[in-house]
Parts: sequence; C-alpha cells; structure tokens
Amino acid sequence: MKYIYAHLISGVSMLLMLAPVSSAPLTLQQAWVLAEQHSPSLKVARNQAEGAQAALETASAYPNPDVEFGAGTSHLLPPSAQTGRNSAMSISQPLEFPGLRSARQRAAQAGITSGAALLDDARVNLYAQLKLAFFEVLRRQDEATLTAENHALLLQIRNRVKLRVEVGESPRYELVKSDAESLTAENAAKTAELRVVQAKDRLRVLLGAPLDDQFEIVHVMPKISEPPELSVLRAELLQSQPLLKAAIAESERAEAKLEQERSLRIPQPTLKWGAERHPDVNLWRVSVAMPLPLWNQRAGPVGEAHANRERALAEQERIRLGLLGELDQAYGRYQIARRQMNVFEKGLMRDAESALKVAEAAYRYGERGILDYLDAQRVYRSTRMDYLNARYELQFALVDIERLRAGEPK
Repeated sequence: MKYIYAHLISGVSMLLMLAPVSSAPLTLQQAWVLAEQHSPSLKVARNQAEGAQAALETASAYPNPDVEFGAGTSHLLPPSAQTGRNSAMSISQPLEFPGLRSARQRAAQAGITSGAALLDDARVNLYAQLKLAFFEVLRRQDEATLTAENHALLLQIRNRVKLRVEVGESPRYELVKSDAESLTAENAAKTAELRVVQAKDRLRVLLGAPLDDQFEIVHVMPKISEPPELSVLRAELLQSQPLLKAAIAESERAEAKLEQERSLRIPQPTLKWGAERHPDVNLWRVSVAMPLPLWNQRAGPVGEAHANRERALAEQERIRLGLLGELDQAYGRYQIARRQMNVFEKGLMRDAESALKVAEAAYRYGERGILDYLDAQRVYRSTRMDYLNARYELQFALVDIERLRAGEPK
C-alpha cells in the first residue's frame, strides 16, 4: 500500500506541475518566481554548482588501501617431506605528499567558486532576459493599441471622404487615397496583433512554465532610474560581475592543476605490509614501493596544464574586455534613448499633435485637401510610434546596464 500511495502522490504532483498556471494577469515579480521554479537553464547551473561541491569531496578523500589475500599448497623439499597448505595476505596504502593534495584541493575549491559564480550569472542573465521579454510584450501591446486606434480613425476618415465624394464635394482620387491608407492601417494592426502573440510565446518559452494560451500580463512600466556615471559602472562591473568572477576562478583552477601536475613528477610512495603462513614457517614484511620516472616524466601532462592555464588567463582577459565593451554599448544606447525621450517630451509630440489639429481643421473647412490631412496624420502616427520605441529602448538599455552591474533580481 505504501508503494501505491507513493506512486499516486507522484502522479498527482506531475499533474499539478503540468497544469496551466492561473490566467490572472501576470506581474514581473510573479514571472520571476515561475522562472526560478521552471527554467531549465537555471536548473543546469544549479546542478553544475552541486557537482563542483561534490568535486571538493573527491579531492579531499584519501586514496583507498589495497588488500590482497591468497592461499595454496606448499611442497616442501626434499620431495619426501610433507605437503601442507599456505596462505598470504598483504595491505598496500598509497601515500600522497602534502603539496599534491593541497593543489588538488585548491583546484576543487576554485571549481566551487566558479560554479557559484556561474549560478549567479545564470540568475542575472535569466532575470535580464525575462525583463526584456516582459517589456517586449508590453511594447507590442502598445504598438497594437496605436495601430488599432489609427485604423479606426482612418476608417472614419474614409467614410467621411466617401460621403463627400458621393455628394460631389470631393474628387474620387481622395476616396482612392483614403482607401489605400485604411488598408495599410488594417494590415499594420493585424501585423501588430501577431507580434503580440509572438512576444508572448517567447516569454512563455523563457519561463518554462505551463501558461494559458491567452495569458495576460500587468501593464505597468517601472520608473526610470538614472544610472551612475560610466566610470562608476565600470568599477562596479569589475568588482561584482559573476561571469568575470567565474573566469578568475577558472584561471586559479588552471594554476592549481598545473601545480598538481608538477607535484606528480615527484614519485609518490606506496607503503606495503605482508604476511605469509607456511607449514613450517611464518613470514611477514614491511616494504615501500617507489615508481621510477625513467620513461615517463610527465612532460606531456605538465605542458598541457601549462597551456590550459595560459588559455584560462587569455579567456579571463577576453571576458573582461568583452563585458566592458558591452557596458559601453549599453550606456551609449541609454544616452541616445534618453536624448530622444527629451526631444519628444519637450515639444516634438506637442508640435506633431498641433500640426494634426491644424490640418484637420483646414480639411473640414475646405482649406486643405485630404492628402494634406493624411500626411499630417501619418506624421503624428509616426511620431507617436517613435516615442513609444524610444521609451522601450531606454528600458532595454537600462536592463542591459543592470545585467552588467549584476543587480540582484527583485
């Protein structure tokens, strides 16, 4: 019965894990909780860190002794003498010099540091990717809202133009032009809806959690926090970036591996104790076995370890320069987006809206044609879309800066 209950509980747990998550609007914090529970990449990083911890236990273990036991028949000389049983037993214990053991433990300890840093890097990267995917859904939803509003407005314009053409107040080419504009807006609206679905699919895959096909997210944009100066950001990156910490730990592990291989050049002795029992005599002996490094002086393993150390140091420098380059690029994108936001908020949006109102009034009173009004509408729509993109580009740049600063997920 216990066996049956165990399988029943396991089956219910699996069903609960596979069941879709509630369709309530998803916040960024809730999405992060789901990602921590279900993300495969985070599980891989955790398993690697656990494996590094187990490697330290392996490095700290002492070598096992060998025990040998044998028995047989003794034929004593001369042949007329009696025949009897004999037995023998021996114990061998390999010995290690402290330098070899210390180097092996340092390599394992560096592996633990590297594993922990890689786990932190996985969490930081997953959180950054999650925020980018979350904001991408918000961005596509805002685009869909703008394109839907534009399509509805152009349909209204098209209906008014059609009425004026039918009563003879406007030429027919204005109806053709408004039809083309409304069809273009309809295509843009449908494309924006598909992009919302694609963005949600990417977010669902990133979470690794079962979500409803029609899940929604809470539409809340975080407050824009100004990052420190670039020099301060660089210092923070060099001090706290987990990927760089992992690279430094790998260099230390490669250095310890090189020292370990050099220590193995010194022959490691084996202490032996043996005893034999014969019909007429008992023997015992203590001996030490020492390998002679005549044909193999470990030149190959030492050279390979030396090359691995140089490679690790070069990789560490490459990662350092790469992270600093990414930070410079992200900070540059932030400055561009910040400047664009200031331009839009200080007058460009207001000017585009004023121009649209003037063109609309002129069209109503017959002072301008439909082409001027549609051009003003197009400029206003493009300005709103550019402002929307600038807002999200600013958020994307801030997310990258936060990732490079190794900000703790909140």
